[in-house]
Amino acid sequence: MSEQERRLSDLERELTLLSRHFVASRGPRIGQSLDRSAYVLLTRLESGEPPTLKELAHTFQVDVSTINRQVSAMLRNGLVERIPDPDGGMARKFRPTVLGLERLEADRAISRAGTSRLIEASGWAGEQTQRFLDLLIELNQGIEHLEGLAWSRTSGGTLPSSTDV
Repeated sequence: MSEQERRLSDLERELTLLSRHFVASRGPRIGQSLDRSAYVLLTRLESGEPPTLKELAHTFQVDVSTINRQVSAMLRNGLVERIPDPDGGMARKFRPTVLGLERLEADRAISRAGTSRLIEASGWAGEQTQRFLDLLIELNQGIEHLEGLAWSRTSGGTLPSSTDV
């Protein structure tokens, strides 16, 4: 095995472990009200212009029927709302409701607490955490560029007022 192959093998293993640790750090989802798909979709919806179902399917690289099922469940639960295309197009777009954003923020607080436990357990100082964050952003942006997708990034996860939504 070449040095590069060994590095890639080690990286794949460590990313698998990170994924496992991150999911486990959130615990058995006690106190969380959103399923994984609603959490991820709301995270996307809060960070950019309202998309259509087709645009969401493209972003998540899944079939439109899959996104349609997930968004329909979120509509029934009052987490998102359908709005007309502000540019006059025929397709409907989707945006989070105040309830959806409140539930996302509540679940995100639980997720952040789990992330904090992982960072504290590692013994990392602020500088190490920032360095890891910078590298992770760079990696994710490189992947987005490769896939021809962009994910808007907002910092802080603040809720808009009810007049903003």
